[in-house]
Amino acid sequence: MVQHIGIGLLAFQPDGDVELINTAAKKLFKTGQIKNINSLESFSSELVKKLLLLKSGEKALIKIYDKDELLQLAIYATEFQLRNKKITLVSIQNIQGELEEKEMEAWQNLIRILTHEIMNSITPISSLASTVNQMLIKETPGNYTKKEGSFNLDDIRSSVQTIQKRSEGLLHFVDTYRKLTRLPKPDFQIIPISDLFEQVSQLMHSQIQGEKINLTFKVMPKSLELTADPELIEQVLINLLLNSAQALNNTKETQIELSAFLNKRGRVVIQVTDNGCGLLPEVQDKIFIPFFTTKKEGSGIGLSLCRQINALAPRNNKRTIRAKYKNGF
Repeated sequence: MVQHIGIGLLAFQPDGDVELINTAAKKLFKTGQIKNINSLESFSSELVKKLLLLKSGEKALIKIYDKDELLQLAIYATEFQLRNKKITLVSIQNIQGELEEKEMEAWQNLIRILTHEIMNSITPISSLASTVNQMLIKETPGNYTKKEGSFNLDDIRSSVQTIQKRSEGLLHFVDTYRKLTRLPKPDFQIIPISDLFEQVSQLMHSQIQGEKINLTFKVMPKSLELTADPELIEQVLINLLLNSAQALNNTKETQIELSAFLNKRGRVVIQVTDNGCGLLPEVQDKIFIPFFTTKKEGSGIGLSLCRQINALAPRNNKRTIRAKYKNGF
């Protein structure tokens, strides 16, 4: 039971000597059998320090940047005596996926409320402006005089048209952001990743060729497959490729590589790598926040949408999609 449970379990003595490590923990740490938890220093020195300091009943949350993915480890410790030896038993679970889902759910609820209220306010303004504009079109242009003063019908018509145009622009703007809350239910299929890459390459062919970008593929093994919605996963890769193409401005010998492999945790990893300018360290933690963008013409929903689609992956076939740049990811 201990070896087959999905949560990582690690039991050790006060000096760090390991009494037990189950399969889930080995897969999480990408290691085999270990004799002492200090062997995990290469994985995370912060984790080792925290494990040795944890007391019975204490909890901790540790963030680890692994080369394949970001991990958020939830740790819970308890102590017991076994054959006159003091043993600390620790459960370790990666909750990054759950945190991302909750974060996206919170953003969706906020966007849903905001767009609902904005649409309710703008729609009647746009409708009234359109009605008044149609009424004014039927009138003869010229100056009209009232007791309070005179006014020009052409000026009024121009003002109403401006209100209508801006209202319609705002409605379109709001409708764009509503896409974050209206993703279709995924139609999961088993997809050969080589075929997926070829399809995306064809869709991006004109742009890649036009900008003289060298696009290459690498799939290990070549028969690698994943379970996903073909249209949604294509949308993710196209968004990432577009970002990479834009990041290659002012770069010589531009190159983008699409690669896929199984990491040591058994997850399918798809990477979009380019040799562009990369991201500044201070913005790397913000790129998935809806509406945040580093581009002058950006909407700030592309990567948020990608992250949300990635979170739809089946639990038993979780995947990781990453965009890696020369100076960051």
